[in-house]
Amino acid sequence: MFAAALWLGAPASAEPVARLVSFEPGAGLALADAQGIARVVTAPGDHEVVRIAAADLTSDLRRVTGATTANGTQIWLGTLGRNPAIDRLVRRGILDVSKLRDAWESFVIATVANPAPGIPAVLVIVGSDRRGTAFGAYELSRAIGVSPWHWWADATPEHHAAIYAATGLHRFGPPSVRYRGIFLNDEDWGLQPWAVGTFEPEAGTIGPKTYAKLFELMLRLKANIVWPAMHKVTAPFNANPENARLADRYAIVMGSSHAEPMLRNNVGEWTAPATEFNYLTNPARVADYWRTRVRANGQYESVWTLGMRGIHDSGIVGPTTDDARQSLLERIFADQRAMLARGVNRDLTRVPQVFTPYKEVLDVYRGGLKVPDDVTLMWPDDNFGYIRHVPDAAERARTGGSGIYYHLSYLGAPLSYLWLSTTPPALIREELGRAWDAGARRMWIANVGDLKPAELATDYFLQLAWDVAGTRAKPIDTVVADWAAGTVGADVASEIAAIMAEHHRLNFQRRPEHLQWWLPGELSKPSPLAPAEIATRLAAFDTLRARVRSIASRIASDRRDAFFELVDYPVTAAALANTRVFDAEAHDRLRDTDPVGAAVAGERSRAADAEITALTSRYNSEIAGGKWQGMMAVEPADGQWRRYRLSVPILPAPTAPPRRRPGPSWKVPGEIAPPSVTSVVPTGPRPSPGNREVLPTATIVIEAEEAEGPHTGWRVVDGLGRNGAAVATSVPATLSYTVTLPPGRWRLAAEILPTYPTTEGADLAVSVAIDGGPPVHVGAPRKTGDRAWALAVLDNRLDLTLPTPLAAGGHSVTIGIDDPAILFDALRFDPLPAPTSSPANAGTQGLSHGH
Repeated sequence: MFAAALWLGAPASAEPVARLVSFEPGAGLALADAQGIARVVTAPGDHEVVRIAAADLTSDLRRVTGATTANGTQIWLGTLGRNPAIDRLVRRGILDVSKLRDAWESFVIATVANPAPGIPAVLVIVGSDRRGTAFGAYELSRAIGVSPWHWWADATPEHHAAIYAATGLHRFGPPSVRYRGIFLNDEDWGLQPWAVGTFEPEAGTIGPKTYAKLFELMLRLKANIVWPAMHKVTAPFNANPENARLADRYAIVMGSSHAEPMLRNNVGEWTAPATEFNYLTNPARVADYWRTRVRANGQYESVWTLGMRGIHDSGIVGPTTDDARQSLLERIFADQRAMLARGVNRDLTRVPQVFTPYKEVLDVYRGGLKVPDDVTLMWPDDNFGYIRHVPDAAERARTGGSGIYYHLSYLGAPLSYLWLSTTPPALIREELGRAWDAGARRMWIANVGDLKPAELATDYFLQLAWDVAGTRAKPIDTVVADWAAGTVGADVASEIAAIMAEHHRLNFQRRPEHLQWWLPGELSKPSPLAPAEIATRLAAFDTLRARVRSIASRIASDRRDAFFELVDYPVTAAALANTRVFDAEAHDRLRDTDPVGAAVAGERSRAADAEITALTSRYNSEIAGGKWQGMMAVEPADGQWRRYRLSVPILPAPTAPPRRRPGPSWKVPGEIAPPSVTSVVPTGPRPSPGNREVLPTATIVIEAEEAEGPHTGWRVVDGLGRNGAAVATSVPATLSYTVTLPPGRWRLAAEILPTYPTTEGADLAVSVAIDGGPPVHVGAPRKTGDRAWALAVLDNRLDLTLPTPLAAGGHSVTIGIDDPAILFDALRFDPLPAPTSSPANAGTQGLSHGH
């Protein structure tokens, strides 16, 4: 059950935490009581989104209380300057809106006594602009227990018979990031077939009915911009003029992706051959194509993407050198801005524009491309959550500012991740926080794929964008528990937070969509994990599944759908994906030496595959009465984009039933892997700081956060790294460790996350000093697209290896970190084989990448 009062997080203005509503009788103005619910009052001259929000707030009061009659209380909802009744309160000096004037998307919620004759008190929600007003209405909805995901995740609110508004005035906003939103992308396997087959068949595509639900969600999450779905399977957003009109009614700003300049969906709207989408040889036709969109959409609030690439996320057609691309892009900028000046506003500083140096365009930008000063520079990540560039001093000085384009879902090399959303919130916080600190504050867009099942990641991304300081200050477990309380129930919220933390930890080691250890085009090979390591991993997943089952039995019946969608399906499916792969490997490994054990492993692999199919069928066909039919597809869903997709799992063929009782399928005959040998298994418990001595054949791992001495200049980042925590620094720092190495020769590697250095072109590096000796620079170049990058992002790990082996005995190790982009995970000591020729040759022997 909820507590008597619901406490709101700190507003973006960083004012103290405020209690907004209470469920205790007599505690304030009655928004709901035995007589009914409050009436939401708006002004005829206010914006349409205000009327939409008022209707939703009324529905939410009914949803929580079950009441439909009015109790006489009024909620005045209006925009400053557009609601005469509220404006009169301001003129009388009884409503302080001083911080709302000229503010962006801000609002005040206040109780006011005697606002008008015959009205003893009223709750006023007033916004600085149309979105600020709508945000205020939805903030009250959230306070009474209605999750922003009430429709998209079937999150039923807890029933309350009485709701009372706390007295006083509460301020919210302005937001930390001016434009905050999502990109619907790669919709072929979920959102589009669901819309066409289930929710909106009359449109034959993702259309107004779907977008209306999406726009409502955006307002409830205090987001303000959407890049619409744009794959070939989907009709272009602007092909139906009702979509743009709908966005305007909901006060949603429309933009378009880096590959769709001037709000043009090239895949669906450019009807000439792709080779003619060429501004070098066909400028008149391309310019007219863009100009047509300016004429149609110039009246709406939009962010205009500038520049040019190929038809669908491909390089620009025409120029063949970076110098030629630079010259052409600068000409394109000038022509596009002239169109906007004529069709939108002659003052281009009042026309939001963005340029995204994505993929090959980043090299052109770095080569000296001149982007107009008032255009926002949108910096992308590397498609796997690691931001490639943050603004430097010159970029921070630009009037257009900087933004971030960030992936929570991705279709592309080396391997896609489209099925389950497993990016840890801690990584989102660290990378976007670093970008914010560097000045990327104008626009943040998250590529969320089909949106489901990326609800948690999307929610967290937008929380961070609304209130960077307040959200960064909250422990991730607290954020997730709050989210779980609002969607599934407060009684299980802390347990769900712990489950999701372990889910993110295990899948950070390897995403479910990346459970192969060869790159596309290479020969297949088994994972490099030892049987004991696999055993620990699968045991952790089994424990996680058991915890999910335990909670599922205690979920209220009206919240079971939400629990399944948000927790059960993603956690269970990821666990089963690992069982399917690793038991198939065990079958192949044991086939010749232990056919009975191989048969057991094969059966488990097939059973896991069948359970994934059944679980997904339940999601599509049964949950919420079949509401989500067509939404969920297991990776790989089909044969499209094969060069970027997980290989289809090859399951062992059925065999005769084994004659002995099944045992652990990962156990090799003659091997003993007792739980105490934890140092062999980086995915499981690690040695404590005081217990470093292990068998000479075991890898020794020391977690970065186990550094000895004071935490000077560094902090522990919980929820990140291969074992649940990592270390970050904001100033140059050193971390010290001691270890006793058994007999033999050892190679030391510092495990870091594959982030990008703050200084352009530098190595991602640390210094390593052994036994008080001089520090040695150990680094790795960082660039995208090569094999080293591919392996690193699939492993979420980069090894910085000391070139000189270490001898047996006690050692001190000091790690120096100068770059705040470094996220340090662990020290790893790997045993080296005895020299077969000379020590020099043995010392240069390489290690396999990843485990």
